[in-house]
Amino acid sequence: MQTENAAIEQKVESLLKEMTLQEKLGQMTQAERAAIKPAEVEEFFIGSILSGGGSVPWDSSPSGWAEMFNGFQSSAMKTRLKIPMIYGIDAVHGHNNVKGAVLFPHNIGLGCSRNPMLVEKAARATAEEVASTGLNWTFAPCIAVPQDERWGRTYEGFGETAELTSLMAQAAVKGYQGNGYTTYPYVLACAKHFIGDGGTTNGLDQGNTEIDEATLREIHLPGYVSAIKAGVGSIMVSFSSWDGQKMHSHKYLLTDVLKNELNFKGFLVSDWDAIQQLEGDFKKQVATAINAGVDMAMVPNSWKEFISVMKELVSEKVIPMSRIDDAVRRILRVKLEMHLFEKPYADRSLISMFGCKEHREIARECVRESVVLLKNENKMLPLKKNARHIILAGKSADDLGNQCGGWSVSWQGESGKTTDGTTILQAVKNAVSPNTKVTILKDDNIDPGADFAIAVIGEKPYAEGMGDRTDLRISDEDVRVVSRLKDAGLPVVTILFSGRPMIIEDIIHRTDAFVAAWLPGTQAEGITDVLFGDYNFKGKLSHSWPGKMEDIPVNAGSSARPLFEYGFGLSY
Repeated sequence: MQTENAAIEQKVESLLKEMTLQEKLGQMTQAERAAIKPAEVEEFFIGSILSGGGSVPWDSSPSGWAEMFNGFQSSAMKTRLKIPMIYGIDAVHGHNNVKGAVLFPHNIGLGCSRNPMLVEKAARATAEEVASTGLNWTFAPCIAVPQDERWGRTYEGFGETAELTSLMAQAAVKGYQGNGYTTYPYVLACAKHFIGDGGTTNGLDQGNTEIDEATLREIHLPGYVSAIKAGVGSIMVSFSSWDGQKMHSHKYLLTDVLKNELNFKGFLVSDWDAIQQLEGDFKKQVATAINAGVDMAMVPNSWKEFISVMKELVSEKVIPMSRIDDAVRRILRVKLEMHLFEKPYADRSLISMFGCKEHREIARECVRESVVLLKNENKMLPLKKNARHIILAGKSADDLGNQCGGWSVSWQGESGKTTDGTTILQAVKNAVSPNTKVTILKDDNIDPGADFAIAVIGEKPYAEGMGDRTDLRISDEDVRVVSRLKDAGLPVVTILFSGRPMIIEDIIHRTDAFVAAWLPGTQAEGITDVLFGDYNFKGKLSHSWPGKMEDIPVNAGSSARPLFEYGFGLSY
């Protein structure tokens, strides 16, 4: 390994000596696929392209993605030094931009599994599906440590403690990067969002984290230490601020702490247009971010302007060449470690891995280990497979979109049949005996002779700041569903799809069993595996569960008393 590292460093220095300023600046630039033509990749020596949420080629099949990727890559390989580009995408719970991909539970659910080996398997399967479409970089794992459930990105973190986040961060990085690019296929991982994004005041997305440095290091830094030890090749900088200073301008944290103290050797990428949230005009914003330690600028639509002002800033000596060389050195190192110079193009032989049965089985296992049983009165569960009549009710009983949540085919996600997978209704039908009648409640005509009812309720899809809430109480619509079933005299099992703990005081006493299923993804069979007793419940809460809105924020060790404590979870 030492010999290989020495060879990589030698190649990096050799390339750096040959590169013009224009070539170096191209490596530091990331453009959105819809805002750049393949020929411009060659013309401007572009080092990276990304797809934003929902940004897809006209042919969004795996082969269509691979063809698009190869089109961009062939232009990069026509450049003088033939430096391959890397293509980034938010594959945060599977290759979720692509219809038909296997979607795993969002991280909040995976955290409840307490099973890092399973998280590594899920990341590995995701890497295989991403690689099968030609792409080679995922903006994952998110290792935020959410401290306030009102935050719309709560579900993207593994849990509320540094210990759980560190455990899962290391596993995810190993899975994505194939144990240090040794297990093919692999993709580049990107730990995000550095740092403190989960600790903002009142849980505001892109907000201000108002804590002292000791607390920042205690809660929000350990996940990055763990990811760096696992060899993570890239880290994304957060939109958020620490005590009023935007993270993209924070040289102390980006350079002194992350690069120097923690010895991070990969590269830092900015978040979507986040540089433009800094003070001053665009030129000043760029200077601030690059001098603070940002190596690659995600400037989706303003990439030409970025290159132009960078030239001026270097010629004016506002940004020293040593900073440019450091950034490019880091980017080249990662590309060489990934063996992209030897294998720049999509490997079409991998397409059979996309959406495959093996990956669906891994996702199913992830689901059954992540769901948490919060209540099981009078041993309501496990359910009987030979019941005469089972009623399903609620807006999410047969809704794959609600089941998957945000970052699912589109950025925000949406309700309905958005991709390929199994809903709760289908999973129940698959689980019970052929003689069991399974119906969806369409009106108020409830069969009082039914054996039991399953209410599937919860949040509709959202992502990022669109999910910020000041009220986490269960909707009146969902309360009515559970109440109608209970008033009809039926035993009721309630399944909650949500990206965070919700305020359930209006229904918890009206249901015989209650299951927190989070956002399980495409394979609902994992839920029926435990509902009907084929497997036991294993999931333990990755978040303290508040009883009332005024209890928020409530976390392990805080003075507020939760309805269910961090780590709670029943089993048979």
